[in-house]
Amino acid sequence: MKMYRLKQEQLLPMPIERAWEFFVHPANLPLITPPDLGFRITGELPDKMHAGMIVTYTVTPFLGLAVNWVTEITHMHEHHFFVDEQRFGPYRLWHHQHIFEETPQGTLMTDIVHYVLPFGLLGRLAAPLVTHRVRQIFNYRHVALARELGFPPGSASQAEGA
Repeated sequence: MKMYRLKQEQLLPMPIERAWEFFVHPANLPLITPPDLGFRITGELPDKMHAGMIVTYTVTPFLGLAVNWVTEITHMHEHHFFVDEQRFGPYRLWHHQHIFEETPQGTLMTDIVHYVLPFGLLGRLAAPLVTHRVRQIFNYRHVALARELGFPPGSASQAEGA
């Protein structure tokens, strides 16, 4: 079993409270997800995220094939971090840490994703394609956050790792 890792940092030139407020509203997720991913929330969502919250949605990551995905917000410490973990979906394992740090320039947001692909050897063979797609999704999110929060997109690094 090979575990892959992606890390992305983005400086959000705003107070940590404002950055956090955007992320704790699950209804904002479609705004920062690439349209070609076919992301659609299928369950009811509360106004604000909380530990134990389940999010159900569909995505079409490859070849237009819809996949059901269920994640749970497993940990949350207000203004510091939250973690979402896949319960059912396209990965064998998906663990996504969202970390927020206050800096003199604003809020440094760090995403750290660990994931394992299904299907054994077939999954390993598909890994370069999947890794590229995951990077694309996070690079899109980088630009979309700048657009949605109203600041220039060039304020941070792009996604790295695999």
